Amino acid sequence: MQSFLQRFGSLVSGVLHGFDRLVFRGTLRSVVHGRRMMVYLSRMRVLMKDFGAWAQERSERIKAAAKQMAVEAGRPMHYLNSAKVSKEDLARSSAQRDHIQQGLITILSAVEPCMAFEVHCDRQAKRIEIRSRQRQCLHLYYYLMHPRFGFMHVRVQACRRTCGAR
Repeated sequence: MQSFLQRFGSLVSGVLHGFDRLVFRGTLRSVVHGRRMMVYLSRMRVLMKDFGAWAQERSERIKAAAKQMAVEAGRPMHYLNSAKVSKEDLARSSAQRDHIQQGLITILSAVEPCMAFEVHCDRQAKRIEIRSRQRQCLHLYYYLMHPRFGFMHVRVQACRRTCGAR
């Protein structure tokens, strides 16, 4: 840290001291709530009855893109069926073992709790709507070694099997 400050001190306006990482979280605010998702689906011309298949198809595309990325980079992709396995430790050991200095280290996937949308029939109001609820979803963890920022990961949520169905 001191060598960094000596070299770039004139460009630094402040220093944060704390934990060993910085976490950025992002949400697509335009579709984070059920009513907003319904507006988005309407604009995409997706009928409520087709939502499950529509969401599942997008999830399959996300998973296929992850697999293709791993294949093109010549890096492994693993499904973890236990929460007891440390994804970070596994990725760090893979990077060390394979001498990864830059680029994709591995892609790990695991089923974990998440918030996801489902079609809900409100019989009293006589309408169909999209609601979010707690469920189990597949998460893809892309572990990367960045030349400037070092070890990092990106987590992407995808549905599994009957996403959106009730």
